[in-house]
Amino acid sequence: MNNVVDNTKRPSSDSSSGIWQRFAQTASDGTESTVLYGEDAQADSAILLLLRNNELPRIVQWGRPIPHAEYLVNCFEAVNPQRVSGGLDDTDWPSVIPTQSEAWTGSPRLVVRRDNVELFCCFRTVDDAITIDNRTVSVTAVDAENALTLLWKCEITESGLIRQQVTITNSYDDAESEGAVEDAQASLGTLSVDKIELAYPVPEEASEILSTTGHHFRERSPQRQPFNIGRVERLSMVGRPDFDASLLISAGVPGFGFSHGEVYSAHVGWSGNSVLSAERTTYTQGLIGGAELLIGGEMQLRTGESYTTPWVYGAYGEGLNAVAERLHSFVRAQHPNLASKPRPVILNTWEAVYFEHSFDTLKALADKAQASGVERFVVDDGWFMHRRDDTAGLGDWQIDPAVWPRGEKSLGALAEYVHGLGMEFGLWFEPEMINPDSDTARAHPDWIMHAAHSRLPMQGRSQQVMDLTNPAAYDYVFNAMDALVDSLGIDYIKWDHNKLVTEPVSPYSGLPCVHAQTEAVYRIFKTLKERHPGLEIETCSSGGGRVDLGILALADRIWASDCVDPVERADIQRYTSLLVPPEMIGEHIGASPAHSTMRATSQQMRMATAFFGHLGIEWDLQKQNDDALERLAQWVEAYKQNRAMFASGTVIHADSSDPSVRVDGVVAKDKGRAVVRFTQLTTSQHYPAAPIRIPGLDADEVYRVRPLQISLDLEGLGNGQSKLGWWNEEGTVLPGEFLADCGIRPPALNPAQAVLFEIVSI
Repeated sequence: MNNVVDNTKRPSSDSSSGIWQRFAQTASDGTESTVLYGEDAQADSAILLLLRNNELPRIVQWGRPIPHAEYLVNCFEAVNPQRVSGGLDDTDWPSVIPTQSEAWTGSPRLVVRRDNVELFCCFRTVDDAITIDNRTVSVTAVDAENALTLLWKCEITESGLIRQQVTITNSYDDAESEGAVEDAQASLGTLSVDKIELAYPVPEEASEILSTTGHHFRERSPQRQPFNIGRVERLSMVGRPDFDASLLISAGVPGFGFSHGEVYSAHVGWSGNSVLSAERTTYTQGLIGGAELLIGGEMQLRTGESYTTPWVYGAYGEGLNAVAERLHSFVRAQHPNLASKPRPVILNTWEAVYFEHSFDTLKALADKAQASGVERFVVDDGWFMHRRDDTAGLGDWQIDPAVWPRGEKSLGALAEYVHGLGMEFGLWFEPEMINPDSDTARAHPDWIMHAAHSRLPMQGRSQQVMDLTNPAAYDYVFNAMDALVDSLGIDYIKWDHNKLVTEPVSPYSGLPCVHAQTEAVYRIFKTLKERHPGLEIETCSSGGGRVDLGILALADRIWASDCVDPVERADIQRYTSLLVPPEMIGEHIGASPAHSTMRATSQQMRMATAFFGHLGIEWDLQKQNDDALERLAQWVEAYKQNRAMFASGTVIHADSSDPSVRVDGVVAKDKGRAVVRFTQLTTSQHYPAAPIRIPGLDADEVYRVRPLQISLDLEGLGNGQSKLGWWNEEGTVLPGEFLADCGIRPPALNPAQAVLFEIVSI
């Protein structure tokens, strides 16, 4: 019976489980459909799924919750497309895995081959296909003729993210199968999986795309373009997401920003090769999503074996700040230690001493660090065998006695000294890489990834890739790291990854191996942390080369960029924070001029730019005068007073039509306090700067606005010739609505200067 809604009869759900409701309908044309509606009202998130006849699910809508969910049973009648001239009998309406059997004519999203022949699949749901388990709905379908089973999962997380995942199995188990199906089962060959791409539909109004591009020293550079008919791809094919990775691909209403405009974002939670895409065809609304990209022959399934895709995440919000808040909450829930243990202020030795290691040098640096308020001292590259520069020794994970002799000037003695000062001790590794000029490479050339017998892949930084899919190589690397964590009492590992992974074939298996290599990396992270409770690991990867929800489930910190120039960092950190919460973004105070750009900046600018993240210092403190060290200690102390709020609050970025200014901050969870940074990157068309709006406050609250004590003195920073009325210890008092709608006038600053102010409810 057609379940048409009128004023006298309300449809009721067949069943409900957790946050999901289930409805059934027979449409006027006889189509049987099941509607699944999932909603988390507290997270302000919902998704509507439709299963027509026995086809795969379709995502009809996702985003805000919908009142009167019982009427959604009529969604098939409401949005099913009509047949049109020149097309197929069904107009394309993409399922979660669209194929040509359902009229999909866009870019292939399911690419599987058996015996080198591509399969054209047609999946149909089985009896009792739908399983609901609290937040997750699962749908099982089969392609009987090709003897494949598919399991699709969709989950609404507590933070309001939607995520989906597919498992494909090279078999079809059906006791009633007969004839051709039985023959197919009996003669199954190896199934090669090349791609399974998942996506989320976006409304027609979401007609502008935002992604990011970049390179070493300039990661996360934003770029916008119209969401035209066609396909936009952001590929990562170098064994990691890489500098050019777009952490998110976002589609929204034209001109959407951080605090305004409906926006939908997608992310692939995987640390190997992947693609993010946005695609629109003449027949369909836009799709955003992505996939792991598998090299031909990399994922081969024998009968009964399965492949599971990474999670593909969708985040909806009114402005990018809302999208980021969902992602931050999700990541934070995986790392309760980040809230229970204040983020220790770090000193990293790299730009302070580079390869010039010695006990006396690093002991003196540790003394200066401790006096400045540092709580974690990290010894970077240069401590292991033959490592006098970046051309040799990588892979020889034994302490070099030529630099660190046994006894009172050993690396162990330094670790003990650092612990004695009340600081944690950290050490740098690059476990996935190897120098051909190393004892390990000479003894085990078969541990180096390479596709050709006669040559190695093109080098980068004098490096090749260690094949961690080889059990012997894996055991060597893991055991070396594990032993050093034990013997030195290592509290923290900085894990680097400095070469693009090219021609990635394992001599051990003879197959492409990026997927297996990525899983091996995850396994080392997990096992080290299981064996050493409290151990924290940073993912570095030449700076921002590996940032994704796969590695963020395991790592406690990311290094956003090897560039610590604060002018460059303004946008690197801003767009990294769309995915990563601030307490997990390594933000360091470096030298002036910056080693990466040779740009000279004030100490104030460098300290203010690093203030909201996981604060660190990458600077030779032994060469600084007492005044500089005293100011550094003051800023470190101010950071410590605020870091608990930074690790639990909501990140805000304000929109501005002025490309020369940035407004960023963190608002406390209860909206009772905020700390905001105003940055004048370059000179502006506005002189003085125009008032800046502050998003994220309670519109009904009244706030006192005043400079943080460390930013009170504008001498040398500003170019205003009269006083700014509120820039004093008392500040001024204003309603939250006024600060959001009208804003407040920032100080007139010189280029490349930044100040901080606080907003406190009264």
